[in-house]
Amino acid sequence: MKKLFILFLVALCGLIVQAQNSISTVSNNNLSLIPYPSNLHIAPGTFIINSQTVIIIDGNGLSPIAGIISEAIRQKTGFKIAVKTGAVNVRNSILLSLKGAADTLGNDGYTIAATSNFIKIAANNPKGIFYAAQTLEQLMPVRSSAARIPCVNITDKPRFNWRGSMLDCGRYFYSVDFIKKYLDLMAMYKLNTFHWHLTEDHGWRIEIKKYPKLTQIGAWRAGTQFDRSPNQIDKNPHGGYYTQEQIKEIVAYAAARYINVVPEIEMPGHSLAALVAYPELSCTGGPFKMPVQWGIQKDVYCAGNEQTFKFLEDVLTEIIPLFPSPYIHIGGDECPKDRWKLCPKCQAHIKAKGLKDEHELQSYFIKRIEDFLLTKNKRIIGWDEILEGGLAPNATVMSWRGIAGGIAAAKLHHDVIMTPSSFMYFDYYQGEPYQEPVAIGGLLTLQKVYDYNPVPDSLPATEAKYIKGLQANIWSEYIHSPQKVEYMAFPRLAAMAEVAWTEPALKNWEDFKKRMETEYQRYDQLGINYSKSAYNVWQHVNINNGADEATITLTTDSYKPQIHYTTDGSEPTLTSQLYTHIYTPV
Repeated sequence: MKKLFILFLVALCGLIVQAQNSISTVSNNNLSLIPYPSNLHIAPGTFIINSQTVIIIDGNGLSPIAGIISEAIRQKTGFKIAVKTGAVNVRNSILLSLKGAADTLGNDGYTIAATSNFIKIAANNPKGIFYAAQTLEQLMPVRSSAARIPCVNITDKPRFNWRGSMLDCGRYFYSVDFIKKYLDLMAMYKLNTFHWHLTEDHGWRIEIKKYPKLTQIGAWRAGTQFDRSPNQIDKNPHGGYYTQEQIKEIVAYAAARYINVVPEIEMPGHSLAALVAYPELSCTGGPFKMPVQWGIQKDVYCAGNEQTFKFLEDVLTEIIPLFPSPYIHIGGDECPKDRWKLCPKCQAHIKAKGLKDEHELQSYFIKRIEDFLLTKNKRIIGWDEILEGGLAPNATVMSWRGIAGGIAAAKLHHDVIMTPSSFMYFDYYQGEPYQEPVAIGGLLTLQKVYDYNPVPDSLPATEAKYIKGLQANIWSEYIHSPQKVEYMAFPRLAAMAEVAWTEPALKNWEDFKKRMETEYQRYDQLGINYSKSAYNVWQHVNINNGADEATITLTTDSYKPQIHYTTDGSEPTLTSQLYTHIYTPV
């Protein structure tokens, strides 16, 4: 059987030119909007922004959004666009109005009516105007400095209310500036929930004034495992934390982009950083050392110790005023029961409370924290392990171990956020591991993200309504720089955003790939270190032993690629055979 040798990366420049030149022939338009809107109609003509264009606002709370649009135009054209207050369209204006939008659009929906004379954007809420502003910016050409808006009518609203992304700052600390940049990139795709993973076995990242050793000790470690082999340790110390003032700054920055920040304070597991600082909260009393290797730690909060609950209530009491979010994420995942099984206090608690086993002890733990948070008008969210031993009455479940936990919670009429690892864990590889930077494992291609449907077919409509949205998670075991966060997030976050916003009937993988060709240009302009793994070539081999032959199909996650190959063992070049059909070796 002959071997197939492929050239694809070398031909990448030609591919990009081809995709850009043919961009207007895909679907029924030449626009590259992500996520794709609910209803789009294109009319002849364009609205041309010039130095005399004005932005008119009609409604409270729209001035900051007008400023965002004005700044986007300035960066594109150099024009400083004036912002005025009014109620009607005038020639050469962009009107932002909180009047005239249908009630069915809710708070997140919007309309854009662009003519050659003026543009009117309407919504029921400033949030809808903000989302329209993201679409308006995508309507501007990427490469040209002229801001020409095609004449369109768009009516749009999201499929799901929870459109989230989680960043793990517990394992690796990222700066305030990068958190802000990441929020900007989330806002670009109309994502509205930033799940901020702030505590871990390997680092405590939020200042708690009543317990200063959490950040004096628990925020720092002597080294970091940097590769999948446990003995690959970078011996440079790593650490950091966010002061409460910095937390407020980031929360306000997110709110200005209509992003809700949900903090995660892990319990009862993933808590070794806190136990290093306060070992009396453990079952054994320590002492402990900050871990430098990844993995689940057996030492967890002692569930039979009243001091543990006093500590956690004190911590949450300081955290709650920092986050307007109605939700606090309390983790609840991967909590080994080893220490509880041997702990006299935990065993006594199981007996005193009439609990069946350690799983019900964890359920007791979670319910007790929920009861406390309810007194502060906060609801809990936890990973799907909080189902074990009985679900807290008002809990929302994040289903990460596949979809079974989400299905079980929805059947119990609990709200669910779908984030199964096989579709939503962006710390997974995007291509063949030998072609990619080190990752936690798994394989999650751009198409696999795009093809995901968060609502399981097995749920009837009466239960499917409890699926409130989805979330992409970036765990940072092997993501030790902002640049690598960007690499792992993009372009997969674009695919996830379309899953979260766009109705399934309007999704189209071929069209999405085409729109991504323009999106990659935007990434270049924004300085995003995005992955180009969508251009990797996948070989699909079907062996027919009876005929002593194999059929090879070549695919990529890119739009209309040019793939060159050889069968004689030589290195492919741009003059090698162009792949146009299934190849059958003879």
